[in-house]
Order: sequence, then structure tokens, then C-alpha cells
Amino acid sequence: MPTSKFKLKHPQILLATSLLFSAQAMSASTPTAKETSVDDKEIEVITVSPRGLISYVSASATKNNTPIVETPVSVSVLTNERISALGAETIQDALGYVAGVYNGPYGVDTRADWAQIRGIAPLQYLDGLQMMFGSYNNARPNPYMLEQIEILKGPSSMLYGQGSTGGIVNLVTKRPSVETKGEIWGQLGNYDRKQIAGDFNTALTDDQNVLFRINGLVRDSGTQTDHVDDDSMYISPSIFWAISDQTQLTLLANLQKNKSGSSTQFFPHEGTILKAENGQIDSSRFVSEPGWDRYDSEQKYLTAIIEHQLNDDFSINWSNRYMSSKAQTRTMFAWAPKFQDDKRSFLRNISMSDTFAKTFTSDLQLHGDFITGDVEHSFIAGIDYQHVKTDRDRAYLRGAGGLLDIYNPVYGQVDDLPDNSVLRDAPSDLAKQVGFYVQDSFKIGQFVVNAALRHDQVEISPGKPSASEEDQSATTGRLGVLYSFENGIAPYISYSESFLPIFGSKPEEQGGGSFKPQSGEQVELGIKYQPQGTEHLVSAAIFDIKDKNRKRAVSPELVLQDGEVNIQGFELEAQLEFDQVDVYASYAYTTTENLSSHQPGRKGAELAAMPDHMLSTWLTYRPADLLDGLKLGLGYRYVGETSDGTSNVVVNGTTMHKALRTDSYDVIDMMIGYEFGQFDINLNVDNLTDEMNITSCLARGDCFYGQRRTVTANVRYRF
Repeated sequence: MPTSKFKLKHPQILLATSLLFSAQAMSASTPTAKETSVDDKEIEVITVSPRGLISYVSASATKNNTPIVETPVSVSVLTNERISALGAETIQDALGYVAGVYNGPYGVDTRADWAQIRGIAPLQYLDGLQMMFGSYNNARPNPYMLEQIEILKGPSSMLYGQGSTGGIVNLVTKRPSVETKGEIWGQLGNYDRKQIAGDFNTALTDDQNVLFRINGLVRDSGTQTDHVDDDSMYISPSIFWAISDQTQLTLLANLQKNKSGSSTQFFPHEGTILKAENGQIDSSRFVSEPGWDRYDSEQKYLTAIIEHQLNDDFSINWSNRYMSSKAQTRTMFAWAPKFQDDKRSFLRNISMSDTFAKTFTSDLQLHGDFITGDVEHSFIAGIDYQHVKTDRDRAYLRGAGGLLDIYNPVYGQVDDLPDNSVLRDAPSDLAKQVGFYVQDSFKIGQFVVNAALRHDQVEISPGKPSASEEDQSATTGRLGVLYSFENGIAPYISYSESFLPIFGSKPEEQGGGSFKPQSGEQVELGIKYQPQGTEHLVSAAIFDIKDKNRKRAVSPELVLQDGEVNIQGFELEAQLEFDQVDVYASYAYTTTENLSSHQPGRKGAELAAMPDHMLSTWLTYRPADLLDGLKLGLGYRYVGETSDGTSNVVVNGTTMHKALRTDSYDVIDMMIGYEFGQFDINLNVDNLTDEMNITSCLARGDCFYGQRRTVTANVRYRF
């Protein structure tokens, strides 16, 4: 890669990142460990730091509980305690401090959690099985149901099959444990937010062979967008049963309902990033119709995980999930997003859809931990299967929403809003995927080698009557080598590939026919550092990605498939835990280039909605000598400029199209809390200064506002 591309524009950022590496020398901490009882013997297994903020183990990178410092790929883990300390109300919020992850590229959205990992949207998994299918038909998961969030960066198809080149986000749900304990959590916040949640765990039998846990939440809330609610309820019971000394069964269930609307308003460039005759559009403005607009979703699933120990060296792990989800969308927006001649009004289109998905996912794994000569093997072979049925009945009515003055809106002027009779009854899409994979992570002295290979076969039956059945297949792999020095430093290099089948057919603009599968490859060089005698964990990586056949929404009705994209970058992440101070800091520099495209102005342009620089630091101070139980948190996030995805188009010396870039922005977050007895009280504030930020603008004409000041007061009682 050209050296000039990695020249930093901000010397203060270089200084901040260098301090992260030097900070470890200040520590005098002593490592501690979790104790686990097995056959009445106490064994020490280091899993998380004493305060539970740093996880030293990840299951996502290798489908084994592998130490992060022995994994030759980039992975970040957010523990339940870290999510709580950050005051994250959504998964999107929680990702805001992770290196290389741009959370909320399309602003505040009540429908789903959006992110860009290394410039590419990730796929979302739950307990190692893919979670999201279809289009806007899932209920947004709540972080309170999670034990941790694992972010695997870069291609991961060799283990997970369907996966983006950017990576995956694996949500790990709370599981039953031996200890009887519970929590009640109450929350109040601005935008009329009211929420109560609870979590309870106990053993159901005296021999502790059957364990039970249940957690749930109820919320009634508005949002920063006028007339858009964010109400939710869920309940998640789980049970663990030690059937025998060799066999265990875990059942995880969830029932969730969300009632909301479309907080994303697709505001035009004029009035957001560009000056408008009548001024800036208010970030709280609502374009649709109150009482009619909605995004209501419902979801239920049951996951069964069977673990069986075959002998001292081999075991079987079999995960299965059935999930049913549906959503109803009713909304209005201006498209193309622009003012009418009066420079005040939008002509609104109506978009309606009823969607559902029924999925069965399964992953059968054979694990082996054995030694051959001087080589220690951690072996896994598996077969996974997906059966996905999705349906989307839809209506798109141009101009049917009438005019709305965006500066002085008067709602209720549209007579006879359409009902369900206008929906087009579309046939269901059906997809089946089967994948075979094998991986061996083996140690030779201080070397760790990770090699994985996978083959996928996908059968897609599109819902369009004229579309024919499609078969897509791919063989993907990964090879990584890591060396562990005695002082805790572990450099590594890896190569990995990705494969993502794409449903549907190309538009006539691209000649029709089936979409090609999206595919990619990455070369990564990195270093991990877990200093001896400390709780710290530091990682850094540079990477070079090629991503092919990306799908891009040009409008609500037109999706195109572009050619090849190149992404290069550098990431640094440090988690430092001292006696009274915790630090979570990251920096990322990302450069992107569209190598080919079917539209003028795209070739050679940067990818849209991905900042060039991102810097974040969260610091928590617990002054026990001043007041035991007091905790103070302060966070800073810097987000660099983003492109609209185009470059300037000049014809005969005349600029036919001028590319847009959003300004960089800063966000300050804070927390103040006090723990005493069984109570934990804290106040969290996101965007303390209430800056009105624009997270991105796209070439298709729309811009997105970021989160305004959000305040929550929390009381937790633990028993």
C-alpha cells in the first residue's frame, strides 16, 4: 500500500495513540482469576478482569474459548459490565468505543442496530448462529439480555458461512449459573423514558444439576424524533441441565415485542450539510404522519445447545435454533429527498410493508484437544445448516403522502390514508445453506498456527414468479500464524476470505439476472500484548481488504451491485485496568477506494459513511480513598470526515457533479455513580454538550443526524 495514504492529518491523534502503548508501564496491579468448582477441585481460569470489564477469552474467532492473545485475528469483546459502564441503551451504542467500528453511520434508527466494521456492514449472530435474515423483519435485541458482545473483524466465512468481509457481531446471551442471585433495575430518562428490568438466577435442584435464569425488560419511551416512540418488552428464560457427567443441555428462549416508528427521516443535503433558504432542518422533525407511522416488530425463538464429552480428548457441541419474527412498517418520506420550489415543503411518498421470517439454523461441531509429539492441537470440524423462509408484502405510493412544510409541519391533512388492501402479496423467498468446515489451531513451542477451510452450498428460490432457482457455492479459508513471547507480546499475520450469497435479481440497468455472491479477502498483520503482572490487554493491526460484488441501495426501489473495493487501515485498542482507574481507548485510520463501478463518479471514490479517522477514550475513576463506592466516568469520541461515496465529475472543464464530505465531529459522554450495600445508582449522559452532528450523507441525496443529548438515571438493587 502506498505510504503516503497513511500519513496522519492530526498530530494530536498520533500523540494520543502513542500514550496508550506507554501506559502499561504505570501499572502495579496483580492479576486475579475466576475460580470454578469441578469435581470439588478448585481450578483457576482467567476469563475476565477483577471488575469484569476486560475479557481475555473469545469464542467467536475460532468457535473455541481461545485466549485473545493466542488468536491470530482481530477480535474485541465487550463484557456485560463494560456495556453497563458505558450506559449503552442499544447494541449500536455499545459499539461506539470499539476500534475500527463506526456505530450509527445512518444516525439514530429505532428499527435496527447499524455499524460499519472496516468500512463494511457486519452480519449479526446470536450465540454463534446467524440472527438477521430478510429485510426489516426482526425485533431489535436489547443489550440487557446479553452476557457479552464479540466483534470479529475481517472475513470469517471459513467458520460461519455467511459473513461480510468486514466481520460479524456475535451476541452472547446470559446463561444460568450455580449462584442464586438477582437484580432489579429501574431507569428514567429524557424523551419521557421509563424502563424497568430484572434478572434472576438459581439452582432448581440440591445437586445443582438443573439451573434456571430469567431476565426481562419493559420500556415506555419517546425518542429525539417527534412522534416516534421506542417501546419494548422482552422475557428470556433459560435452563441448564447436567443430564449426566458427560452430557449437558442448555435451552435459551426469548419472546420480544417492540412498538416504534421510523426515526430516520432521510433529510436532504440542503438544510442539513448545505445551507438552505429557510435555515437548518430541526433534528427532531418528523416527516411522516403521527398515529399512523409505525415499525412494530415481534420475535420469538428457542435455542437448544447440547454438549457431550466423548472421551478425554473429544467432545460434541450441537446448537439449534428456531426463530419466528415479523414486522409491520408504515412510513412516509420525501424521495428523491429535496425541497419543492417553495424551499419549505416535501412531497411525501408512502412506504408500507408486512414482513416475516421463519428460520431454522443448526451447527454441529466435533471438538478435539490432543497432543501429537510436541504439537498441541485444538481441533474442530463441523457442519452447519440454515433453512430460511422470508416474505415481504409491500406497497410504495409516490406522492400519496401529500406536501408537508418541514419548518412548520401541520399533520393530518391527508384524507384516507391507505390500509392493508394496497399491499402487494409477494411470494415467499426460500433459502437453504449447508456448510462443511474444519479448523486446527496448533501450538509448536511458542508458535500458534490457525488453519481453517470451509465449503458452502446455497440454494435460493426467489419469490419472483419469473425468477429461477439459484445455486451458489464457495470454498473459503483462513491461515494465521502467531508467536508468543515470554513478556506477553504476540505478533501475528493472517489471510482470510469471506462469502455472502445475495438474494434476488439484478435490475434491468445491470442487465437483469441473478446477483453474484459477495466475496472478499484480507491480509492482516498485528500484535497483541498482555503485560505480565497486569490486567491490561492491548492490540494493534494493519489490514488490506478486497471486497467484491457489493450491493448498494440507490433508492427505496433500486439496488445495484458494484464491482471491487479496496480498504486499508490501521487499528489500535487498549484496555487498561489500574487500582482506581480503568481506561478503554481506541484509534482507527481507514482509507477506502472503489476500484470499479457502474455509475459515473463512483470509480476511484471513497466508500460512503466510513470516517477516515476515529478516536475514542473512556476513563472510569473510582476514588476509594476519597469516597468508597463513588465512580466517575468520562468518554470522548472523535469521528472524522465521511464521503458521500462519489468523486468530482468534470466534463470539458465543467464540474458536473461535486462530491460531498461531512465534517468531523466530537462527542463527550459522562457517568457519575455511587455503589453502597446492594444498591448501584448512576447517571449517564451521552453527547453531553448536545451537539447536532451529521453522521453521514449519501450521494443518493439523504443525510442523517446523530444522537442528541440523552440522559438516563439508573437504580439497581442486587440480591
